[in-house]
Amino acid sequence: MGMRLFTAFGSAVLLALACAGPPPSAAVTPQPPTRIAVFAFELEDASPAATYLGNTGNRTATMAEVGRAARLELSGSGRYSVIDASGTDLSQVAATGLRNCGGCEAGLALKLGAQQSLLGVVIKATQTDYYVLIQIRDARSGKLLDRQEANFAGSEQGWPSGVRLLIRHQILATPASS
Repeated sequence: MGMRLFTAFGSAVLLALACAGPPPSAAVTPQPPTRIAVFAFELEDASPAATYLGNTGNRTATMAEVGRAARLELSGSGRYSVIDASGTDLSQVAATGLRNCGGCEAGLALKLGAQQSLLGVVIKATQTDYYVLIQIRDARSGKLLDRQEANFAGSEQGWPSGVRLLIRHQILATPASS
């Protein structure tokens, strides 16, 4: 009987300690949010209408909304402190775009005081099919930290939603990189 009482008492003490959590001295200090420069998303229209007919249309407002959606999703996560880099002078890469400048967005982000840069591209494949590509670089080294892409179906009104989903379920689902 004595051994059973000791075992039951020991189990109760262990359970109480497990439920109590770590001692206050072991509390983890939360990391401050990572400063990330989010550049204006770029559009690559590879749709048949653009490729064969030259019909690209004006999607400035839609692309601005795509960028806003990305910034809101990142800042709402608490993991990032967003620097809106959509107004950055890109005249040096105007002909090729940021996606083709070999990671130059990292240096631009560093000049803005960011620790990381985010470059996003929406690729319109058809009238109702599009891809979203997002890549995050370390601003100091230019090292690619994360690259995610996904295919979505829907009209251009859905592009901001696709960007939010990609960020929420792929970018923010992975552990933070520094």
